[in-house]
Amino acid sequence: MGHLAVPTAAVLLYQLGLTTAIQWLALAENGSGVAWDKSHHCRLLAGLVPDQVQVCRRNLEVMHSIVQAASETKSICQKTFAGMRWNCSSIQRAPSFGPDLLKGTRESAFVHALSAAAIAHSIAQACASGSLPLCSCSSVPSEVPRLDFRWGGCGDNLHYGLQLGAAFADSPLKSNKLGLQALRAVNWHNNVAGRQVLSESLDTKCKCHGVSGSCSVKTCWKALLSLGEIASELKSKYLAAIRVSHRLVGHRKQLKPTETDIRVVRETDLVYLINSPDYCTPNVHLGSVGTQDRQCNKTSAGSDGCNLLCCGRGYNAYMEEVVERCHCKYRWCCYVVCKRCRRLVERYVCK
Repeated sequence: MGHLAVPTAAVLLYQLGLTTAIQWLALAENGSGVAWDKSHHCRLLAGLVPDQVQVCRRNLEVMHSIVQAASETKSICQKTFAGMRWNCSSIQRAPSFGPDLLKGTRESAFVHALSAAAIAHSIAQACASGSLPLCSCSSVPSEVPRLDFRWGGCGDNLHYGLQLGAAFADSPLKSNKLGLQALRAVNWHNNVAGRQVLSESLDTKCKCHGVSGSCSVKTCWKALLSLGEIASELKSKYLAAIRVSHRLVGHRKQLKPTETDIRVVRETDLVYLINSPDYCTPNVHLGSVGTQDRQCNKTSAGSDGCNLLCCGRGYNAYMEEVVERCHCKYRWCCYVVCKRCRRLVERYVCK
């Protein structure tokens, strides 16, 4: 008689339908070569839930922006966490994530928030660039311009980006499957937090007009910060994230801090359900790949320093030859000529 296989936590979550919340990040690879000019393209790709397929079919022209958002989310997440024990390398496994991104962790909170912001950001800027036929520049801001400038230019269409971005990013969270309300509520909150941080980044940018370069008149418009800057703000919120539970308050369930002395959860806070491991050693059940063989900074006292990154295990040193430009000279007109120099650099990796 054969033994029954015991499903892992990841498999159970998949069977219950909740790994799909950020599975669309797989579009960074499997969607980049798609023309997105036929509705059947929407059904061919792993990572989309039925509601997302419907959004895709109704808005084929926006899928290039969503694919770009998936790609930027993956690259910027890894760049933002490059010097930390958890370095977001697991995001490359999309759509087959591990426990670090499946179980309502602090890391999952960051990825949900960043990916939700990335979709709205990508669509808003695509509208302003003229890439999308159903939207264009943002409407003229309601605030009265000062005497030294006038509204003009082409602002990022944040309203359209938020509207369509939420329709796509939040649709996997509409399931009401029993036993998963807490995880669903946390993921939804973090999606909203990411979009709110994006909205608060909308800033006024201006261009000068005038005789001989003077700035007698300025034309201004509303533009979003870069996604990298949004990620930096979200990382600060990741470091200050609040652990919550989903419990009954009055007649409905709400996310409340597990610690009694913590302030009320705000819309822009990142929240999580379970504590993360220290990510020092490999543990497939916790989603940790460990830090062995990671490059560290011997002179840094921060998270990228050999002491913290290597978790006290020590480090090995090795010499690496690097080739770089050197002895550069300007030549008239108008280019720079450089030589190529080789030098040895000492590197350090965690034991």
